[in-house]
Amino acid sequence: QAGPMTTSTIPPGSSSTTSPELAALAEAVARRRNFAIISHPDAGKTTLTEKLLLYGGAIQQAGAVKAKGEQRKVTSDWMELEKQRGISITSTVLQFDYAGNTINLLDTPGHQDFSEDTYRTLAAADNAVMLEDAAKGLEPQTRKLFEVCRMRQIPIFTFINKMDRPGREPLELLDEIEQQLGLACWPVNWPIGSGDRFRGVIDRRSHNLILFQRAERGRASEEKTLSVQQARETGAVEAELLDQALEELELLEGAGADLDLELVHGGELSPVFFGSAMTNFGVRPFLDAFLELAQRPAARPSSAGVIEPIRPGFSGFVFKLQANMDPRHRDRVAFVRVCSGKFEKDMTVQHARTGRAIRLSRPQKLFGQDREVVDDAYPGDVIGLNNPGMFAIGDTLYVGPRIEYEGIPCFTPELFAWLRNPNPSAFKSFRKGVNELREEGAVQILYDIDESKRDPILAAVGQLQLEVVQYRLEHEYGVQTRLEPLGFTVARWVLGGWPALEQVGRIFNCKTVRDAWNRPVLLFKNDWNLGQLRDDHPDLELSGVAPVVSGVEPIAL
Repeated sequence: QAGPMTTSTIPPGSSSTTSPELAALAEAVARRRNFAIISHPDAGKTTLTEKLLLYGGAIQQAGAVKAKGEQRKVTSDWMELEKQRGISITSTVLQFDYAGNTINLLDTPGHQDFSEDTYRTLAAADNAVMLEDAAKGLEPQTRKLFEVCRMRQIPIFTFINKMDRPGREPLELLDEIEQQLGLACWPVNWPIGSGDRFRGVIDRRSHNLILFQRAERGRASEEKTLSVQQARETGAVEAELLDQALEELELLEGAGADLDLELVHGGELSPVFFGSAMTNFGVRPFLDAFLELAQRPAARPSSAGVIEPIRPGFSGFVFKLQANMDPRHRDRVAFVRVCSGKFEKDMTVQHARTGRAIRLSRPQKLFGQDREVVDDAYPGDVIGLNNPGMFAIGDTLYVGPRIEYEGIPCFTPELFAWLRNPNPSAFKSFRKGVNELREEGAVQILYDIDESKRDPILAAVGQLQLEVVQYRLEHEYGVQTRLEPLGFTVARWVLGGWPALEQVGRIFNCKTVRDAWNRPVLLFKNDWNLGQLRDDHPDLELSGVAPVVSGVEPIAL
């Protein structure tokens, strides 16, 4: 369990690190919090992100997804297509300081077509904030992402948003989470009224009321803290609203659950907050409580056992690659989650997959599209490294004895299309673009087993993912392309490889292709065809998740 770090937890073999250095490392780790926000599209994730940055002092005025007039665009959406559509397509990293702590916010795509990039980002997160619309409750994308968090036992904090609009009863929303997700809830605060009568929240631990006054659009809201008695005496809140909120709180207390940090950090109990990101209601109380309750940078499993954050030698892994974040410089950035030790500029690290030593000369601190050169970083932080093609998703970088963190799997795609290049003279740019977009995980690439068919097959989780690849090929690489859909919806990797497939002999109602690591993948029109193959060949082992590859370079187009 992550908790305050002390020098008594020095791992064996670390005597070369002096006590003051270790104490400084432990202190830096204790000050860090790292989280990703998971939600369904339109639950208000980008707005909440902006308001958290506003309270953290990282920006002076919050943007809006659909900016009007002079109002600024949001910081976390940097791709032109994101600004046009008002959605978050790619994951970005935003680091800011608040109340003496350093917070790393991993901003994940909320759009349903981009769950795979979100899965990878969750591999780098120590906590997750599940954002829910008070009117809609649990939605499909939130459930999917919740399952990924549960799989990784990530602590989940719930923020019920849009309380200033007509919505469902708070007790009903909690019951839905508990019944449908099997996740126990502990409201940290409780709403007073809802919709146009939403007045603020009651802090469940102090029993004080936090009342909000609408602020000028995009600014931090003004808050007033009163005791229940003061609120009654001054008439700050309508009596019937206050009585109803207190009555509901009594019901919760009668349920008898306690706020157990061990259950929170194990992903079994979710602290719940109510508010409205758009009007800044409840954002600061959430941030304050999150800092107190969230898990600090956690230990991680590796080939050398569990690695504690205060292990003296630096280590980290690549969880995301992004090309052309700055179109003027045609750059490629590898996002590295620091897992142990202290990272320092110009340090030489070992690359676990290739065995090469690499000097990291221009590490960057990322803030949306902006960056600055960073001198050092600690566990829980994310740094950006210039990537001239040497990094792949899941790569481990380390100093000292060899370690390798668990790889990040590819998830099963559901849409498949030939990517045609109608202009042969642009083949070099086409090939470069396809290879770089595959490296960064924008899309999975498959190839026909007939080598005369050279065009790649794009394999994606959703239609928008295919559109983004086309958009980026045109705007970043100058190549216009054409998509030809294949009529398949299900993909399965053959775990025994080509020998297992040859043993089965001829198979029907599916197409055999190969992935970038030359592994056989079977494409089916539907689940019924997949079931038919399983009935005919029960010994053939198939997987919906691509096996993790170590030490093997993928095939380029």
